[in-house]
Amino acid sequence: MRLRTAMLLAALLLGGVAGFFLRPWLQSPSPVPRPVVPRGDLAADERSTIALFEQASPSVVFISTTQQVIDPWSLRVFQTRRGTGSGFIWDRAGHVVTNYHVIKGASSAIVRLHDGRAYRAVLVGSSPDDDLAVLRIKVPFDPPPPIPLGDSASLKVGQKVFAIGNPFGLDHTLTTGIVSALERTLRAEGQTIRHLIQTDAAINPGNSGGPLLDSAGRLIGVNTAIYSPSGAYAGIGFAIPSDRVNEVVPQLIAHGRVIRPRLGVGSDARLSAAVVARLGLEGVLVLRVEPGSPAARAGLRPARLRWDGGIVPGDIILALNGQPVRSMAELRAVMRDMHVGDTVRLRIWREGEQRELEIPLDAPHEAGMH
Repeated sequence: MRLRTAMLLAALLLGGVAGFFLRPWLQSPSPVPRPVVPRGDLAADERSTIALFEQASPSVVFISTTQQVIDPWSLRVFQTRRGTGSGFIWDRAGHVVTNYHVIKGASSAIVRLHDGRAYRAVLVGSSPDDDLAVLRIKVPFDPPPPIPLGDSASLKVGQKVFAIGNPFGLDHTLTTGIVSALERTLRAEGQTIRHLIQTDAAINPGNSGGPLLDSAGRLIGVNTAIYSPSGAYAGIGFAIPSDRVNEVVPQLIAHGRVIRPRLGVGSDARLSAAVVARLGLEGVLVLRVEPGSPAARAGLRPARLRWDGGIVPGDIILALNGQPVRSMAELRAVMRDMHVGDTVRLRIWREGEQRELEIPLDAPHEAGMH
């Protein structure tokens, strides 16, 4: 009797619980979505950002590169994917500007436009010292417009900037920020690039070569690198200023390279550092002077070897146009601001005293000297 009573109470309890949960479902009407609240007009800065992106994004391209690889067993040559990056249309002739490191080591490159059309690119010219390269594509119809060119000399810290690129292969991504600093110097892979724009607009791998725009949609820089311990965006990015781009790109289109003036000296990093430190100085030991060069005409003296193998220091370059130089990389970086025909002031150490020389620069005749 007690067992039957307990079972009856359990059944009633379970039925009540089930009914509690099932009753709303059995009795409720069909679900009705909540009404959407009208948003109203976009804010003025939102409208301007949208307009900027819609105007500029068709001019931004996605670049994928491949390189030739030889199978060591079969000796067959095949193409393998190397990397991706960004670029932008420079002119109506189909020239595309990107970073040199985007196409470095590649055997071919494909440029994909905003509308999905893809074309094989031809390398027109490159400047590793500036981390810039120019490709060319032939677009048979409806070519994308060039991005309007702005000046970077008038930039101010705090000014709004906009970066468009293809981070991690995600094409046509917009990030925004401000100019964080100007006149930055970046040293990487043996290169020193000066006068860079620093920005907090998010720049990640794949953004390289894409445009940095001002609020008027003008090109003010080419995104080139990030500062990050992890390799991903950490709040600091760098762009090559448009004034430098406008100097380099026309030369790459015309000559395939940048024609810079020569000084005509050569050195060795380790040997120079050792000798200069022994003398308690900071500068570049002149080891070679190119015959007929501006340095030779100015009478610069290279180091020489003694009979016992020791080194007799010649001239040590301390500064160029008032800017101290401690290595050949720094000397090359300062020389990038020079033009053929300029006269530079060279401060040197010679036989225990400092001297000033004025040297007119001319065009180089061969590589290897600066």
